[in-house]
Parts: sequence; structure tokens; C-alpha cells
Amino acid sequence: MSTPEPPRKAETTDVPEPGEVAGSDPWEQMPDDALNRPNLDRDDGADSPSAPRPDTSSSGGEGATVSRTDPDGVSAASRMDFLPSPVFVLLVGLTGFAGWLSWRAVELEWVADGTSVTPLIPPLFILLGWIVSLTVHEFAHALAAYLAGDRSLRGSAYLRLNPFAYRQAFAGLVLPSAYLGLGAFGMTGPPTYVDWERIPSRLHRVLVALAGPLAGLLTAAALAVTVSILVPPGNDTTNWAISAMAFLCFANLTSALINLLPIPGLDGFEVLAACTRASWVPTARANALFGSVAVFAVLWFPGLNDALVDLVYTLFSLVLPNPVFSGIVFYGELLLQFWS
Repeated sequence: MSTPEPPRKAETTDVPEPGEVAGSDPWEQMPDDALNRPNLDRDDGADSPSAPRPDTSSSGGEGATVSRTDPDGVSAASRMDFLPSPVFVLLVGLTGFAGWLSWRAVELEWVADGTSVTPLIPPLFILLGWIVSLTVHEFAHALAAYLAGDRSLRGSAYLRLNPFAYRQAFAGLVLPSAYLGLGAFGMTGPPTYVDWERIPSRLHRVLVALAGPLAGLLTAAALAVTVSILVPPGNDTTNWAISAMAFLCFANLTSALINLLPIPGLDGFEVLAACTRASWVPTARANALFGSVAVFAVLWFPGLNDALVDLVYTLFSLVLPNPVFSGIVFYGELLLQFWS
């Protein structure tokens, strides 16, 4: 008589592997390298298999190491936060293309001889060039604020030169463009994106506030030098591209001068606010947009507008070698306001 075989145990897939604790979270058993997160901070020392190892492939010779972090402990990959946005590169490219078309006056070649033409590419060139100028202006504010302590701007559209992704796109892009088209002079919106409370030093606040107007002055100077080289003393021009650049010089210069006024909504107000601890400063900042619109409305009046234009034209005649520069600027204004 045969002896019955003992019952076999059912196969299961839940048997833990050697060294594994039953019931533990499987994510805890996953190696750190599988999480695709290099340079993890670990406390198990340099002998750990997943600890970051020094890179000795540097050109500094044997034993040289390449730090994967900057002195502030920021990973190298995060330096992408300061690279210009592809949108800005495209914007600059479109501006240059519109400038080349304006230089060639291609719109005159698209119509029959003797036909009157209202140029539309030159005002597009001026608008795109003004958006580039606005982007540089806001970048100067943001970079100065970041260096002064406002780290919240890192990786933002202001530091990456993307005007179409501004947090306050109306104040930083739409409104200044409307100012230029309606008033034919430059004005920027208030830098409401700066967290002034993160900048404790009064001197640093003043420098952050003045960084924008300084960028506008440098842009105006670069354009003035370019036009002066293209049109030396004793010569005049009606070239569309040159006239547009001369007007952009005028727009950047007027923007820098107006922004020095100590009025809410302008950069000069932040210089004043840095020197005082008055209780009304936060309220004035909250209504800065109304102050900017009010300043534009006042300067739009014919009498004050003529005084502003005469002041800037006088500066041009005193500083620039070509006395016809103001006339080139005026022709650029006519190209911009083609509807008038």
C-alpha cells in the first residue's frame, strides 16, 4: 500500500527576495540612480556607490576637479534660468528682417511706378525695435533686483528676456506700446514685479530703480552712434530704416528722462521710496499704474509735448555731430504714425 504524498505548497510571487523586508515600500528599494536625480545629497560619505564623484576630465591636469555647483551652491543646470529665451532670439531676428526690408524700401518695388505708397514695414520695424528696447529695460531692472537679493525673479520671463510671458504683460508691454503709438514718445510701465521688501539696502534699491533708465540711455546712445556713422555730418537721408532707428533713439531717450520723475508708476518714485519709510509708499505702489497713465495724459497735451520734444532735440543738437539728426527723427515719427 503506497503512502500518500504530502500536499505541495502553492507557488506565490509575494516571497521577498533575500535581504528584502516583507511589506516594505518597493520605492524604498529602488536605487537612487533609477530616479534620474544626479547629485543627490547623501550622508553616507564619499564611498557610497551613488555619491557624486569628482570629474577629473578637466583641462587643468591630473587630479583637477570640476565643481558641479557654483559658489552659492546652485547646480550648473539651473544656469539655464539666465539664458535668453528663444522667443527673444526670434524677436530680434524679426526686428532685423523688418529693418532690412525697410532699408531696401521693398514696398516701393511692389507697386507700379508713380503709385503712392503708405509704408507699413517701417512702423512694424519701429514697434518690434521698441519691444526689444522694453525687454532690455525690464531685464536691467530684474537683473539688478536679483543681484540685490530678490531671488524670486530667477528663471522668470524678465530675466530670460521673454516679453510675451511677463506677469504684468499689460503694464510691461501693451501699455508702453500704446504710449509710443499714440504719443510718439517713449514711456515704460511700472516695475511692479520687483519685490522691494527682499532688497534691504537703500543703495541697492536705488540702483535697481535706476537700472532701467540706464539701460534706455545706453540703447539710445548705441542707436545714435549707428545713425551718426550711417549719416555723417553734411549729409541727410530719408532712408526708412535709418529714420526708424533715429526715432527709436528718441523713444529710448524720452523714456529714460521721463522715468526719472519721482511720480508713482515711474522709476524715479522708487528712488524716492528707497530714501523714505513713509506709510503711503505701499499705497502709491499699488496704484502705480494709474500714475503712469496720468503722466502720459499730461505729456500728451500739445504744449507739454512740444516742450519735451524741443528739450530732446536740443540735446541732440548739443551732443551729436550731425545737425539734421532731429529732422531724421521727425521723419521716423511720420513713418510710425502713418495714419495721421
